[in-house]
Amino acid sequence: MSIQLRQICLVARDLAPVINELETILGISRCYVDPGVAAFGLENTLLPVGRNFLEVVAPTEGGTAGGRYLDRRQGDGGYMVICQADSKENQQIVRSRALERDIRIAMESERASWNICQLHPRDMIAAFLEIDWDSHDDFRGNWEPAGGVGWEDKVKQDWTVDYLGVELQGEDPLALAEIWGAVLDVEPENHGDNYTLSLNNVSLRFVREQDGRGAGLGGVDLKVADRDSILAQARLRNAYVSDDRVDICGTRFYLHD
Repeated sequence: MSIQLRQICLVARDLAPVINELETILGISRCYVDPGVAAFGLENTLLPVGRNFLEVVAPTEGGTAGGRYLDRRQGDGGYMVICQADSKENQQIVRSRALERDIRIAMESERASWNICQLHPRDMIAAFLEIDWDSHDDFRGNWEPAGGVGWEDKVKQDWTVDYLGVELQGEDPLALAEIWGAVLDVEPENHGDNYTLSLNNVSLRFVREQDGRGAGLGGVDLKVADRDSILAQARLRNAYVSDDRVDICGTRFYLHD
C-alpha cells in the first residue's frame, strides 16, 4: 500500500492575513478557493507546495468545528493531515482499520470517482486524518480538493520546494504514534524521545507537547531552496524564530536545505 501526504490544512481566525504571510514568507502562491467548504461554515484558500498543497480554513460563522478547534488549541494552528491512497481498495482498508479500533469517522463522501474519509481528531488525538482516493491515481497531478487540475502553473519552488515531514505533538508520543501507525499500517520507528512513521513522501514525527497548547499538529518540515530569502521575510513580519524555523499561523515551519 502506498499513501502520499497531499495536503496540510491549517485553521485561522482570519484567513487573508495568514495567506499573505504564507505567500510572502515562503514564496508560494495561492491556487484555489473551494466554495464547497461554505457548507461547513468556513472559507479557505489552497497554495501548492511542490506538487502537494497547503490549505488554510477560517470560520465564517459561529458554532463551527473549526471555531471549536481554534478555542481548544488557543488560537491558529494545524488542523488536518490529508493523504491520498493509491487505490479505492486501500483507502477502504484504512477506513476498516480505523473502525476496528473504535476510531470514529467524522465525515465521508463517496462519489463516482472520488472518495473522502475523514477520521475524528478526538480519536486520532492530534489532528484530523483524512484519506482520499480518486480515479486518476496520480500523486503528482490531479487533486480534487484543489479543483482537480489547473493549479500547475501556480507552483513556485524558488524558495520552498516541498514537504519533508509533519510534526504531531501530544502527552505520550509513543501512544500517539501507535494510534496513527495502527490505522496507516506503519510500524513506529524510535528516535530517542520521538517516533516517526514513514509515508510515501514524508515522515510523520510524534513529539512531546511542550508549548502549552495540548495535542495537535504543531509543525511542518519543509525542503527549501532559498533559506536566506525566507528568513529575511520572516524577520520583517515577526515570524523569525531561528535560522531553522519560522512560525506562521501558529505552526512551526522547520527549514531544511
